[in-house]
Amino acid sequence: MNDIDSQHRRLLLKFLLTSPLLGLTMCTPGETRKAAIKTLDDLITQASEAINVFDFEKVARQKLPSAHLGYLSTGVRDDATLRANSEAFSHIKLKMRRLVDTRSVDMTTELFGKKWPTPIFLCPLSSQHAFHPDGELASARAAKAKNHLQMLSTLTTESVEDVSRERGEPVWYQLYALTDWNGTLELIHRAEDAGCSVLVFTVDLAGGIGNRETLERMKRIDDRQCSNCHSGPKYARRPMVSGMKDPELERIVTWDLLDKIRNSTKLKLVVKGIERGEDAALCMEHQVDGIYVSNHGGRAGETGRGTIECLPEIAAVVKKRVPLMIDGGFRRGTDIFKALAFGADAVGIGRPYIWGLSAFGQEGVETVLTLLTNELAMTMQGAGTRTIKEITQDYIA
Repeated sequence: MNDIDSQHRRLLLKFLLTSPLLGLTMCTPGETRKAAIKTLDDLITQASEAINVFDFEKVARQKLPSAHLGYLSTGVRDDATLRANSEAFSHIKLKMRRLVDTRSVDMTTELFGKKWPTPIFLCPLSSQHAFHPDGELASARAAKAKNHLQMLSTLTTESVEDVSRERGEPVWYQLYALTDWNGTLELIHRAEDAGCSVLVFTVDLAGGIGNRETLERMKRIDDRQCSNCHSGPKYARRPMVSGMKDPELERIVTWDLLDKIRNSTKLKLVVKGIERGEDAALCMEHQVDGIYVSNHGGRAGETGRGTIECLPEIAAVVKKRVPLMIDGGFRRGTDIFKALAFGADAVGIGRPYIWGLSAFGQEGVETVLTLLTNELAMTMQGAGTRTIKEITQDYIA
């Protein structure tokens, strides 16, 4: 080796010893190289480490039994509508304004005379004890801590009374009509007695639950003895319907049934599951108090159409006469901004907060809400919008 080669070798060694890359490649005694290097696929170990809501999905996939994960993850058939809910956002572009003083943005949203600090709400999602021992109670505590609207499913694993107590105020109650009208009335009256102010009537399961193939396949690889939890009457673990004689869900709902429910309660009535402008117009004719654009998270029918794609034609009919709500695939603050720009008054999240619940309980739900709220605030600042009312279709390309 000549002098020049030796000199080059010394310079290379000096560079390596002083390089910041050294900390990424060297291991302490007893460590392996693989253990010393973190990868982008590493799971977070506490809620505060999350960068976005998808970090919680990774943890939930590790923690949940396959059948429970399948229930949360499934759409129907090929999951095309499930995917469309999220993918549709990528086809909607934003036009941002500049040189606007947005040091302070106000996300205050008003629904039926009550003000909320943001337009983000927790969707009604059933069976939350399948995802965390505290179930809906943990979600309620998180909603209380962050002051978000919470809707409670008919097929909840905690009662409306208990959830409202943990929330610190009555939640909104999501209603499935039952084949037994007296049972439906019992649910309505129980929601009224619990102090609920809004009834969210779900109408998108006509003909029954679709073929949820992803759920069925994931159930087959679950080696637990599921009968330990699912033995006994069909709805034994659902406190809102468990004591009823025949609590089967009504799969064929009509405008006549809607009118019957409307005339049976003084609660505000929101219709959930609207996907067409014509149905929105009929809702207005039937004097509903609010319209909720939803395809059941891609779990009702296989339309291949995301809810954000349905929203503009419905908003054009509603014309801000009643509150307009939406859910389906919302994962980012920009997604929420796009829905508000198209005319929504409030935006619901479902799977993301259940990922947080599955991963870290109440703290996980709180962090999901914080992340999405912060992302929406940053999007508003980037667009030059200081209030929710300033977000219009002018910002959609």
